[in-house]
Amino acid sequence: MTRPRKAGDPTKWPEACGRCGEHHKIAVRWPDAGICGYCYQQAKRTRGTCACGHNGVLPGRVDTLPACRKCSGVQLNVDCIGCGTEGELHSGNRCWSCILTLTIDRLLSPDNEPPSAALQVIGTALKSMKRANSGLTWIQQSHVTAFLQQLAAEPVITHARLDELPASRTREYVRGLLVEHHALPRRDELSIRFSDWAEQALDRITSPSHRDIMRLYIRWHHQRRMNQMDEVTRGTFLRAKQAVTVAVELLNWLSDQGAELAEVNQAHLDRWQAEGPTTRGIASRFLDWATKTNLIDPSLQLQPHRRGTSPRLDAAAQNGLVQNLSHTTDMNPRDRAAAILVLVFGQQVSGIVKLTWDNVTVTEEIVTITLGTVEIALTPPLDEPWRELAVTPTHHQTAAHPNSNWVFRGGSPGRHLQASTLTQRLSTAFSSRAARLGTLHELTKLAPVAIIAEALGYSPATIDRHALASSANYMEYMSTFHTRGGLEEPLRTVK
Repeated sequence: MTRPRKAGDPTKWPEACGRCGEHHKIAVRWPDAGICGYCYQQAKRTRGTCACGHNGVLPGRVDTLPACRKCSGVQLNVDCIGCGTEGELHSGNRCWSCILTLTIDRLLSPDNEPPSAALQVIGTALKSMKRANSGLTWIQQSHVTAFLQQLAAEPVITHARLDELPASRTREYVRGLLVEHHALPRRDELSIRFSDWAEQALDRITSPSHRDIMRLYIRWHHQRRMNQMDEVTRGTFLRAKQAVTVAVELLNWLSDQGAELAEVNQAHLDRWQAEGPTTRGIASRFLDWATKTNLIDPSLQLQPHRRGTSPRLDAAAQNGLVQNLSHTTDMNPRDRAAAILVLVFGQQVSGIVKLTWDNVTVTEEIVTITLGTVEIALTPPLDEPWRELAVTPTHHQTAAHPNSNWVFRGGSPGRHLQASTLTQRLSTAFSSRAARLGTLHELTKLAPVAIIAEALGYSPATIDRHALASSANYMEYMSTFHTRGGLEEPLRTVK
């Protein structure tokens, strides 16, 4: 990747670059002009087919068009002595790909011994990266080098062996590579993380009897539910941690009062809730389970925890944001594409990140997205970021996503982007929650619950709550629905 350009300085570098016209230090003089360091790096990485038919690096210029060394007269060594191809050289007259290959072989095959089958898979994946410089930058970090050398000494690599190593982002990234390239079986990492976290939570309980109760609650309520899911969602994982954390606080408080859970009464609960934050109401989830398992009096209850009223964007603010999306250069195509789904279709970020290219169709004529059961068409300019994303998806030049179908690919191998990460990125422009609520609020004024729910992939009950909040007059709508030909088409084709 080309280095970010600093502002030019005409006083320090009076001569302007012959390529970009900016005032930076001249790195090399070629037949067409003096070239700054930024344009020099870019020229070494320019590939294509010259007018003479030569296919490879085109560092020179002929009549403003990229040209090969022979046609342009540029003197530049781009001939790799390792693989024999033209490319930007790293060191020792070898290209980045060859240096990456040599580095991987050195790390994974100490003493020239062949690596384990699992590491051979990783080695092959890294060597085939389209952007070799990214792979070399990653693997040459001291902590990554040390970790791979440690794995190279293992005769067999399993999930259990990886779990025994110190927890780190490098460990989980390498595990992801092993899974994505089929060297290890896929497993539900959030379920595993919850089990590990729950063991630490149990250690915080002061009473042995309460610890036994909490162990049952974790095993037969949360872990049982997770085991029944195809894949544990991040929302389920976080809610389970929150429920257990608050329940641990309640049990420890009871222990401080000299009371067992079986002895708890309404006065205990009222006092405990009154002395702390409103989030203590989340303990009602634990108490519901305790009631079902006959551990406490069924008449006991807490005041449920309720969220405050969330703000929502009004129609004018939404329209302004949608217009800005058509012209902004501050957001990359991925973020703009996601923003459209939030602002125009009221989609939740947690659902957006799970979209695959099976849900999106991009042709020369039209871009369509299936959110619920309806295929919705995007017309210009809202289709532009989706077209850009289809041509250049993120993380497509690394070993992390060899055959990924995710639209919003994440940094972890084979995983989609985290909803929290996307929410944070969008927050520079707007609140995704406020925008989503504002969109649903306005849509419920235009169409009945059934159509919106079907088109946008929501449950009718959810849309019905928004309809009540917006005071939508369905009778007035129905009187005009047939004369206008229905509102299903505007939901299908958005301009």
